[in-house]
Amino acid sequence: MVFRHSAFYSPLIAAIAGGFLEKEGLTASYTILPAGASIIDEVAEGRVDVAQAAVSVSWSELEKERKPAMAQFAQINTRDGFFIAAREPDSDFSWSKLKTGKFMHVHGGQPEVMLRYGASQMGVDLDQVDRINVPGIKAMMEAWRRGEGDFFHEQGAYPQQLAHENCAHIVAAVGDAVGPVAFSSLVCRWDWLHTDEARRFTAAYRSARQWVNSAEPAVIAETVADYFSDHSLQAVSRAIKTYQKSGTWNGDIAIPHELYDNALNVFEHAGLITRRHPYEEVVVPPPA
Repeated sequence: MVFRHSAFYSPLIAAIAGGFLEKEGLTASYTILPAGASIIDEVAEGRVDVAQAAVSVSWSELEKERKPAMAQFAQINTRDGFFIAAREPDSDFSWSKLKTGKFMHVHGGQPEVMLRYGASQMGVDLDQVDRINVPGIKAMMEAWRRGEGDFFHEQGAYPQQLAHENCAHIVAAVGDAVGPVAFSSLVCRWDWLHTDEARRFTAAYRSARQWVNSAEPAVIAETVADYFSDHSLQAVSRAIKTYQKSGTWNGDIAIPHELYDNALNVFEHAGLITRRHPYEEVVVPPPA
């Protein structure tokens, strides 16, 4: 199960669509977290074996003096994967230009926390920007196509799809402003970590992530195409190519300590944690 669905999570999607799980004798379903549901509950109560989340999800439990109900065992993305698009091309874009128009961005949760941090790094207070809140990516895409907003914020390949439709131009990547960070990770129940199924899943996922990081973007896009029926192949391929070039999927799948610390910095900046939660209370090595 995934908290969000986008080409940003191609390593996980490719593990299924590319046959990597099948090579390990596994099959899997892929679902998006239903509205109003909790990814923590879905995993902890056994309805899901593996989910896409973030290390920050575990901090919410530690803030309540509770042991996290799930283990963070593998990295998906080592950078923020959101882009900023504009109505018009702008080769000289600066973040301060967000204050010149209406900014339609993802509100709440880690996406907004990272966006605020990135904006601050670029000398911009997001509260000084005229912001539009359109809940849900489908509604955001429809609103933009109707002409609402001057700037748009989402993960790939949604901005790339709008660019493909000639109604947007990508002008910035939030990841460039935030820098390397433990953004998205895979989680599971603590007891599932020690199963043979976990070891086989991890082997498949490691292979899939390495392949997605190095294969031709067009080939990857074709492999995961069934998961993106509302996107053109060109848009998905373009997003994947950008993620590859930025190093989003570089390195091993173990969650790096340094990137964990960088994520703590972002959430401290937002005032959302009261202490720096130890790495060892949240992260475990991938099942060998």
